[in-house]
Amino acid sequence: MADDILAIDFGTSNSAAAILQDGQVRRIPIEHGADTLPTAVFFPTRGGSMRIGAAAAEALIEGDDGRYMRALKSVLGTSLVHETRLIGGKRRSIADIVADFLREVKSRAETATGQRFTRALSGRPVHFHSNAPERDAQAEDDLRACYHAAGFDEVSFLVEPEAAALASHGLGRAGGLGLIVDIGGGTSDFSVYRSEATGARILANHGIRLGGTDFDHAVSMTHAMPALGHGSELRREMGEGLLPVPNAVYSELATWARIPFLYTPETRRMAQNMAKLAVDRAAMSRLVTVLDEELGHELAFAVERGKIAANGGSNDAGIRMGFIEPGLTRAVTPTSLHDALAQYRDDLTQAARETLDMAGVTPDQIESVVLVGGSSLMELVSRAAQDLCPQAGLERSEAFTAVVDGLALATARPA
Repeated sequence: MADDILAIDFGTSNSAAAILQDGQVRRIPIEHGADTLPTAVFFPTRGGSMRIGAAAAEALIEGDDGRYMRALKSVLGTSLVHETRLIGGKRRSIADIVADFLREVKSRAETATGQRFTRALSGRPVHFHSNAPERDAQAEDDLRACYHAAGFDEVSFLVEPEAAALASHGLGRAGGLGLIVDIGGGTSDFSVYRSEATGARILANHGIRLGGTDFDHAVSMTHAMPALGHGSELRREMGEGLLPVPNAVYSELATWARIPFLYTPETRRMAQNMAKLAVDRAAMSRLVTVLDEELGHELAFAVERGKIAANGGSNDAGIRMGFIEPGLTRAVTPTSLHDALAQYRDDLTQAARETLDMAGVTPDQIESVVLVGGSSLMELVSRAAQDLCPQAGLERSEAFTAVVDGLALATARPA
């Protein structure tokens, strides 16, 4: 162990930091006494300090004039990460913003502990991008550069499900085989491990680019976007007949990372032109309102809340969009949620099965399935895991902190 190493779980939706102190994991309260903080930022339009975490969401909800951004991790490895835009009165790239976020996490950790951290052990998904090794490598390079820009001299990475296995191996029988199912905001990662006296011995790691933001996207497209004109038709400017409404603007509006980049004069003009030709003019006018008043993130939060409520079994859940139009609501039931997310079940099952094959074990040999990550709380995930490994006990680790706990434990490993 070294006193200058900070373990950081930089997540798509939430982040956390921890150290190993006297052999025990110490999570650092970097968010008003909480173990985690939302990976979100807010830049006031007229300049001023960047707000992060809950403060960023509060600024958005209170209607402060500025730019809210979330799911920054999902653009690593893409050209978008280095594009600069005018944000908060200054031209910034996503890489600049991620570095600023990590710099603030480092500062808060140093203030809380009284220590100075020059090295970081960061979690990373098994694959930032599925079936794209060059983009995957670029994403790690991008993130490494952000850590250096944030003030860390050295950066090491450990894949997130392996970190979760280090923190969770005690849940299984000594010598037994376990499967980590780590469903985060942007990726789904899997590790097969054997629980041993000295810790978890990793047999295989695997992952795909699929996570909670994809679940939100599916629910938004099937439940919320039709209220804004998605799936409707447009009259032709010349001649007879109807045309389908283009899908792209709705898909981007349902994507957390893309929302801030929709508020352009070109996109707004397109929506206004569609409203003039829309068969369902009322619905299309709502799209115009969302773009003109920059309500995309409020809509995304409403979708997320509806998803969580329906996942909890509520038949009265809904996507409440009164901020767009008074009384506007779209129902989300457990059944409609299941239907919206069913497309992902096979992908999750296949990725988990491939992990078992890589480890050379069969599903009936797995004794414990450990669910990790905020999106592992979705019933879709637990059902898929239980069906794949019917002999295994289903364990829920610390959903939001297992990765950072494991990273802190890993700081004790020899260099």
